[in-house]
Amino acid sequence: MIKIGLTGGIGSGKSTVAKMFAKLGVPVYIADTEAKKLLRESPKIKEQIIAAFGKRAYDNGLNKAYLAKLVFNNKTKLQQINKIVHPAVKADYTAWLAAQDYPYSIQENALIYETNSQDNYDYIISVTAPLDIRIKRVIKRDNIKKPEVLARIKNQISQEKKDKKAHFTIENTNLKNTQTAVEQLHKKLLALFKSQ
Repeated sequence: MIKIGLTGGIGSGKSTVAKMFAKLGVPVYIADTEAKKLLRESPKIKEQIIAAFGKRAYDNGLNKAYLAKLVFNNKTKLQQINKIVHPAVKADYTAWLAAQDYPYSIQENALIYETNSQDNYDYIISVTAPLDIRIKRVIKRDNIKKPEVLARIKNQISQEKKDKKAHFTIENTNLKNTQTAVEQLHKKLLALFKSQ
């Protein structure tokens, strides 16, 4: 099975592209969704988060707003939470991957390069969109202000660097064009699998 990493800056439209691949029958693992699930449901992770960030981290369940405020403006705290969550996500992904039966699978992961995990994939797709569009999308999606979006962007490798390092790039500014690009890349990836 070919392992594909799907990445891109915040607001680039990774989830939109991932859903398009899923509709084509491709197994898709959404790292961010699974990380949030593990944060909510894993007693071990909950214990580690409370030890690192205090009881407010779980105030009637996971306190995402509290944690976001802490980590997105503090690289040390961001690294601390990543050291807790990333190994659990990696183990979960490995188990998920073993259960898949398709020529290729996709893991949507915004932090492929930031976590230096690009070698875990055979190919990487970068989803891209202009910065102003990305900012507007995140403000609308997360109901946050521009400075918060910019703080999150600051914690990621630039979109340009992600695009340069990737094997494939999909521009996500127009849904029709994005769908066409996904379908073309899907055919190319199936052909790559057959040639192996």
